[in-house]
Amino acid sequence: MWARPPITGVACAPSAPLSSTRSTHASLVARYSAAPTTGSGGRTAVRQDQAPPAARATPAHPRPLTARAVTRRTLLASAGLSLTLAGCAAIAPRRRLVTPAPALSATPTHPPRPLPATAAPPTPFRQPKPVLTRVPVPAGTLSELPGDGALLAWTVDDGSSSEVLARYIRFAAETGTRLTLFVTGCYDAWTDNAERLRPLVQSGQVQLGNHTWSHPDLSTLADGDVTAELSRNHDFITDTFGVDARPYFRPPFGVHDDRVDALAADLGYSVPTTWYGSLSDSGLITEPQVVEFATTWFLPQHIVIGHLNFEPVTNVFPQLTGLLHARGLTTVTLNDVFTSAAHP
Repeated sequence: MWARPPITGVACAPSAPLSSTRSTHASLVARYSAAPTTGSGGRTAVRQDQAPPAARATPAHPRPLTARAVTRRTLLASAGLSLTLAGCAAIAPRRRLVTPAPALSATPTHPPRPLPATAAPPTPFRQPKPVLTRVPVPAGTLSELPGDGALLAWTVDDGSSSEVLARYIRFAAETGTRLTLFVTGCYDAWTDNAERLRPLVQSGQVQLGNHTWSHPDLSTLADGDVTAELSRNHDFITDTFGVDARPYFRPPFGVHDDRVDALAADLGYSVPTTWYGSLSDSGLITEPQVVEFATTWFLPQHIVIGHLNFEPVTNVFPQLTGLLHARGLTTVTLNDVFTSAAHP
């Protein structure tokens, strides 16, 4: 059992309406647009070309170049959340009684896979539950699925819009699409939609991961604040949905280092989970851009990141499911693929 010390001084920003959540992010753009740097703690930030999809060929390095690298495109897009997230106040540190996880090791970098045919008829289909032989989750940062199968892990973060989360829930229920949602608990969307989401979570069709309580850059926080961000969000997920989100946590902006990983592992969050391709919709983009990014990144064994923040992605669900169907891809949760101490 984890103790529950009181947390005070937390004020969350309300869910942002679809029409008013355009980003103001000059500070984060300036912060993360510099050339790659590596600090003494092993932190690495890698930037990537930010050209729009129509003018961009498939990049030579379509995912983080190291275990902790972050694409500039995703960092700049994620910066669109900075104004809304500013309303989430600091959290008082607290301690948890958990079993320490083993030390982490880096995930090897693999060459990109070839792009399949791009035909994507907008015909919805209902995906049956996959039958898989699960394998133990590997140590270290997770950015793709193992092997040479035809699986896709569609992961979705944040939750600044209750309406967008509601549409994702309806989409999953109607199509059988399997999703892993990384929860930022300070957003009202998660409590607003809890009753509708809970059955999908408890059935295993939708998995929940830990994306911290208020979406800070964990590498900038003191040890106690890192622990508080993850443990408060863990409690919220458990209390609201009745599931254990361990061992998967997604560090905000994809930024983490050895210190953050060790603190997270002490809480049972031993698998920092990044991505191998992005819909780049943390900020507001157009519907054709969403489809273009999906066409680029919906590939076998990829972990792809999207966001629960803006409406355009929800208007092209038929095109995205058509793309999956045309490429013979089956969506899976991380728990569908991997065993872990929390989910043997």
